[in-house]
Amino acid sequence: MLRLFTFCMAALSISAPAQAADWRALDPAETLVIETSKGTILVEMRPDLAPKAVERIKLLAREGVYDGLLFHRVIENFVDQTGNPNNRDGGVSKHPDLAPEFTFRIKTGDPHVIVRDTSDAVEGFVGSTPFIGAQDLLDTNPLGRRASGAYCPGVAGMGRQEAITTANSEIFFMRQASRRLDGDYTVWGRAVKGLEVIRAMAVGEPPAEPDRMIRVRVATDLPATERPRVEVLDERGSAFKALVDKVRAAKGADFTVCDIEIPAR
Repeated sequence: MLRLFTFCMAALSISAPAQAADWRALDPAETLVIETSKGTILVEMRPDLAPKAVERIKLLAREGVYDGLLFHRVIENFVDQTGNPNNRDGGVSKHPDLAPEFTFRIKTGDPHVIVRDTSDAVEGFVGSTPFIGAQDLLDTNPLGRRASGAYCPGVAGMGRQEAITTANSEIFFMRQASRRLDGDYTVWGRAVKGLEVIRAMAVGEPPAEPDRMIRVRVATDLPATERPRVEVLDERGSAFKALVDKVRAAKGADFTVCDIEIPAR
């Protein structure tokens, strides 16, 4: 049974067009700026979901490892894969492999919003990143709600080989939703700008003429004049709630968290 939309920070009313208070600025320390041959992608990284993955991506960006690497495996309606220093599957950085971060915990008071609540699960957002969570009662579970990132369009994940402990440097971006990946690959953020760039990458395994990441930087490492000034619709605000209500009404029983694209400006 689909239940009413609920906010986990506070109950907010629906408003008309989004006001200034409905927007929030990206944290430059958690924003990855990826300049590609097809345009720029901005990713809001989520260390609260995957701290080790975000730490590794920042390290590799600062070492320049990602600069110039190809999108070596691009599958239409699925993913763009890149990040391997040898530009093909199986390549790794000089750093050790990472343990999986497939799940995380949302504790009482943690900022998040639920947009779909069923008898056995919830779906919502931590920042701009969608998640699916267990139907735990936060007030009675001291560990908090078990959750994993939801593989919706624009979501960023860590690639790996067959063993779940083999994530290293490879990253991928979702061209479309593929929920079969939920809970099986680490989610470390979501592209808040550049979904059209992700979808424009040359397709192939490998592509005949692959696109590439030209330069990858953490926004805080850029000179102030070069940092992107981007705001996203605050998922805890009334304008976001109005957006969700509108999309849910249009989709009906088919509504899922992947139907919500976070507006940015």
